Amino acid sequence: MTENNGEKGFVIKDKRMFDEEGKTRADAVREDETKGSGQQQQAEKENKTTGKEDATERNEEKYQLPEINFHNFLLSLYTSVLFSLGEIADPVSDKKEKNLQAAKQTIDILGMLKEKTARNLDSNEKNLLDGILSESRMKYVKESEKQ
Repeated sequence: MTENNGEKGFVIKDKRMFDEEGKTRADAVREDETKGSGQQQQAEKENKTTGKEDATERNEEKYQLPEINFHNFLLSLYTSVLFSLGEIADPVSDKKEKNLQAAKQTIDILGMLKEKTARNLDSNEKNLLDGILSESRMKYVKESEKQ
């Protein structure tokens, strides 16, 4: 740092994590964090120069969780039923496995939701729940008859 009179000065960096009241300072940077970020920057540079990126990082950047609402909640339960009935493959093993007990339990949860939310749903939510419950029960009956 150069001052007006041409003399070199120095910079004081406050590395304390807490202020006088004992609260964490927003501008405080821990030494291990700065080292970690330097390592992270180095890894990012290497990835850019080699053209390699971690697949999980790419997937996390592209995938956004859906909005949390009743509609999506019902669809997630329906997906769970389809998974348990073996209609959807496990994304990790890419195998379709049946678990009729888990499917029945999820269908029972959907039935309980229908009973407990009666007269509290709008027409779209009611129609979705009725359709999912009906479809799930039909698929369950077909799969249980096969065994």
